[in-house]
Amino acid sequence: MSHVIVIGAGITGVTTAYALLRAGHAVSVLERHPYAALETSFANGGQLSASNAEVWNQWSNVAHGIQWIFTRSAPLLLNPKPSWHKMSWLAEFIGAIGKYEPNTIETVRLALAARRRLFEIAEAEGIDFDLAKRGLLHVYRDTASLAHARAANAMLLRGGLERTEVTPAEIRAIEPTLAGTFEGGFFTPGDASGDICRFTRGLAEACVRLGGRFQFATQVDALRDTPNGVAVDWSGAEDPDARGVLEADRLVICAGVGSRQLAALTGERLNVYPVKGYSITVAVKPQDVDHAPRVALLDDAAKIVTSRFGDARFRIAGTAELNGYNRDVRADRIAPLLAWTRRHFPRLDTSDVTVWAGLRPMLPDMLPRVGPSRRSKRVFFNTGHGHLGWTLSCATADLVAAQMAA
Repeated sequence: MSHVIVIGAGITGVTTAYALLRAGHAVSVLERHPYAALETSFANGGQLSASNAEVWNQWSNVAHGIQWIFTRSAPLLLNPKPSWHKMSWLAEFIGAIGKYEPNTIETVRLALAARRRLFEIAEAEGIDFDLAKRGLLHVYRDTASLAHARAANAMLLRGGLERTEVTPAEIRAIEPTLAGTFEGGFFTPGDASGDICRFTRGLAEACVRLGGRFQFATQVDALRDTPNGVAVDWSGAEDPDARGVLEADRLVICAGVGSRQLAALTGERLNVYPVKGYSITVAVKPQDVDHAPRVALLDDAAKIVTSRFGDARFRIAGTAELNGYNRDVRADRIAPLLAWTRRHFPRLDTSDVTVWAGLRPMLPDMLPRVGPSRRSKRVFFNTGHGHLGWTLSCATADLVAAQMAA
């Protein structure tokens, strides 16, 4: 039995730890926060959405980024302040536009495999995370966006997705609480939603039952090869006097937006950029149980997604902001989420709302980096999942375990 260190206890780190434990490895997970799922896995949109697998590498998104550069409430906001990291990422993003179609098809195939695997794991481990298998409804406001959606849908279908176009009348039938005028939409019955934080922590508990070891509040200071494996020099994230060295046969970097810095410790360039997103969670009052949607939604024009967690919570998330490692929750970025909610669910009381911001780890071609390092055969990556971290995580975790076995 080999010993593997996993860095990161977000959704990709915990699913990776689970896959490795199931494959017979001893696993130690290092996490800089005091608990699992405190970064991007804490309060994302909550959707398990193979139907949202279309990659962002399109000239239209580049044009929108330039057009909205000074519009603080825009769905896509680019801070014009230059940095080498940002500019190199944008250049590689544009360079990947030619791979838009094959990368979209590859992503949807991976998402479908991951969705099936997550359902299996949740049932096998008895994880309660407000899973709702009610499908996902995409809505479009005009003929141009609906026409683009039809073209994108053809690619998704080639990837194996089951998805059908719906009329405005069918939109109202699928989700009666949704107010507004729409040109049409698409419905994906196999997609689902749930609380990613509860799932991640429930799976971490399953890892412990399988013999996995979690070491929280641990900062990674150095990574190095040893004669028999790899070593991690660590210090206490909250206790600077706590220091140590952990050795293992192999190591997997699953550190989200921190993966770029960790890859640099191994001598490898990994161009992960933090793309900021926001969410609000509405506490649904008993009298409003029937005034919030049950079906997961995606409004293409606003770039907003929603999920319902049981009777008591409604999550609204979205926007993309290229602003470095800034984690501040900005009122001008939260306001569009609240306004959208009040406009489309006017009977829902939004007086009790929790706000959050997180950084999505994105690679320029929108595909996650899964596999061994080019610099060290003992180091593997499972990171860069972008806006589909939860959707893809169970499949990429199994890929890492299979690659390690090979």
